[in-house]
Amino acid sequence: MTGAPTAESDRDGTARSATGTVNTVLGPVPADDLGNVTVHEALLSVVPGAEHAFDVTMDRAEIFAVLARKLADFRAHGGGTIVDATGMFHGRDVRLYEALSRSTGVHIVASTGMGPEELLGGYFLTPQTNPPTPWPAERFADLFTREITEGMVVPRVERRGAAGLVATAATRAGMTATDESLFRGAARTALATGVPLSVRYGKDAVHDVDVVLDEGLPADRVVVGGLDRRDAVEAGAPLAIARRGAYVAIDHVGLNDDVAHVTDRERAALVLDLVAAGHGGRILLSGNAIGVAKGQAAYDLPFGHVASVFVPLATSLGLGREDAERILAGNPRDLLTVRRSS
Repeated sequence: MTGAPTAESDRDGTARSATGTVNTVLGPVPADDLGNVTVHEALLSVVPGAEHAFDVTMDRAEIFAVLARKLADFRAHGGGTIVDATGMFHGRDVRLYEALSRSTGVHIVASTGMGPEELLGGYFLTPQTNPPTPWPAERFADLFTREITEGMVVPRVERRGAAGLVATAATRAGMTATDESLFRGAARTALATGVPLSVRYGKDAVHDVDVVLDEGLPADRVVVGGLDRRDAVEAGAPLAIARRGAYVAIDHVGLNDDVAHVTDRERAALVLDLVAAGHGGRILLSGNAIGVAKGQAAYDLPFGHVASVFVPLATSLGLGREDAERILAGNPRDLLTVRRSS
């Protein structure tokens, strides 16, 4: 399940060759087999408890058919791997993802983790000390680590497959004490297991990434999501994050009618600026699409939108072919390769 990349790196941190493996729902696969990767999507997203609502149906055959069609379209547009970044309690269905991967040929990397605080169940928020304190980071770390070393929990007591990513998020108004425990626990999991860490910042991207770096996690094992939010772009956060050596996730590609986010043309300009500054090896792209949504609004963006629409836009504005290939395939390959510390 693990590998130790030995490739030398270019000046911007991009590995010139890859070794090792990536954890997928069907087991470890060679990192070089991933192809083009979209790094932050949701195959099945279910608001906790929605499956019990009278007006929500959970027809597994129907869900499978919808997702199989969307994954086939993704593959037809050059896609090789999808990262489902929903974490533990928002619809992740390991058996379903196994069947989808087998039938479509698309690699699926599932994630462990949770957050932000407002989306945690009461069990994780119940005060267990006097005076009350959040769940400690080590308890979150143990929970997430077991999903990698022992397998992801499926309903009841069964475990299946190893998560390939640990993902968490901070509260939009600013990191809470519980969020900080989540971030630190997730960082400890990434450090112990060799899988990468994906964080969604709350109010201050630089502050939030510094929390996980404080745990000793190398910056090149961290991807910071949501950096195409307008507040992040205007604050210069994407460049600041790249300078720290972490990955910059421009992960709302295709979202052009939301004032909180920049447009695709602005995203393309951001990509070009980062490349020009020498940080092409730190850019990741995805659409934050939802294949099937239950209990929330659908977001029916094709999983192949990044490669089929956005990258051609960026290349028309000056993105070189080698840079495009690195962003679509090389960077996510290097991030997702399991890397244990020596």
